[in-house]
Amino acid sequence: QVQLVESGGGLVQAGTSLRLSCAAAGRTFSTYAIGWFRQAPGKEREFVAGISWNGDSTYFADSVKGRFTISRDNAKNTVYLQMDSLRPEDTAVYYCAADLWGRGTSRLRAYNYWGQGTQVTVSS
Repeated sequence: QVQLVESGGGLVQAGTSLRLSCAAAGRTFSTYAIGWFRQAPGKEREFVAGISWNGDSTYFADSVKGRFTISRDNAKNTVYLQMDSLRPEDTAVYYCAADLWGRGTSRLRAYNYWGQGTQVTVSS
């Protein structure tokens, strides 16, 4: 089992950057793929980016390719989502989720553990 806590959200202007962190409690963090999802008001939760348990595969939604990067530091039990060139449409609550031995793909139901989310608001 793993517990996840997101941080790093906030209110920023369009064109700027934020880095979200997903910190995990648990000694088996390195065996989990981590995915980032987001949910805007009135919309379904959608996949943003994911990284495999061993870090050798990453996946991105088309809407964030070239602007967002994902990385992990297993020594710190943390996954980072670097978000550059932010747009107002990136405004949402961002969640990280864990999938044991996963590849970090977009399949939402593969993820068994979820954080509480962090709000990102991008003003125009």
